[in-house]
Amino acid sequence: MSSTINGLPPDPILERRELIQLRASQTIARRTMVSRVVTGLLWVGLVIALIPLGSVVLALIDKGVRFLGWSFLTALPQLPSLASLNDIGGIGNAVAATLVIDALAGLVAVPIGVVVGLYLSQGSSRPANFLRTVVEIMTGMPSILLGVFAYEYFVVTMKSYSGIAAVIALSMLMVPVIAKAAELAFMAVPSSLREAALALGARESRVARQVVFPSALPGVLTGVLLALARAVGETAPVLLVVGPTISNLWNWNPLKPMTPMPMLIFGYANSQYPSQRAAAWGVALTLVALVVILTTSSRLISARMRRERHS
Repeated sequence: MSSTINGLPPDPILERRELIQLRASQTIARRTMVSRVVTGLLWVGLVIALIPLGSVVLALIDKGVRFLGWSFLTALPQLPSLASLNDIGGIGNAVAATLVIDALAGLVAVPIGVVVGLYLSQGSSRPANFLRTVVEIMTGMPSILLGVFAYEYFVVTMKSYSGIAAVIALSMLMVPVIAKAAELAFMAVPSSLREAALALGARESRVARQVVFPSALPGVLTGVLLALARAVGETAPVLLVVGPTISNLWNWNPLKPMTPMPMLIFGYANSQYPSQRAAAWGVALTLVALVVILTTSSRLISARMRRERHS
């Protein structure tokens, strides 16, 4: 028996395994060094990227934190006068205008973006591929072009600046972001769930509503909040359509000119009064804080929903 085994040819798999182990042992030092160098370069790149971001955040906090307060967020702006050059009041109407414009833009963009994302995730037909290309192009489109579109077709047509024109511009900005996030979320749903629901006799529309959408909800919600955070911080399309002057009155009607926070920052930063130029930092810090809250909330809500779904 032993003579028979000894007479067998060597096992090619064992020889190949030994060769691979030998080659790996010879190159382990080089591969370890390359890995450490690349990791170090990545850390250096991260630090370089954080330097300008950190400097901007520190400048905002240093120059704007003294303005933060309940009265600053709720009171109306005060027009400077010779008697009170340093009295700037608050930014209550700007906060209200920002909330109204972005809430209406979300009401317009979320249903359209989710439906488009669901349609794109269902197949790769010619219309779907064309629509996918349009979504990708709009995702990378400069936002000021959307402002020019809203100005040309809404401000010029209505012969008046208005918040509704900003709603249209921001909703067009949000739709491709939501659609892309929704498409990825729907595609991440296991096909076995769809197949099981269809095998039970459910219609495709019911499968989409009661099986696919609930499973993809964390990803869809993340995309919605990220799109909303981007819309809140957009300035270029808003400046063209909301109105040329800063208002110091309450206005909740989007059919009239409004003064959202990006517009107020732009106006204060170019003001001839030092008090308003200084207050621009406070408005900017408030806007950044709102964007951070929305972005962080999207991550936390998405993570919590995923944990609850897997538990």
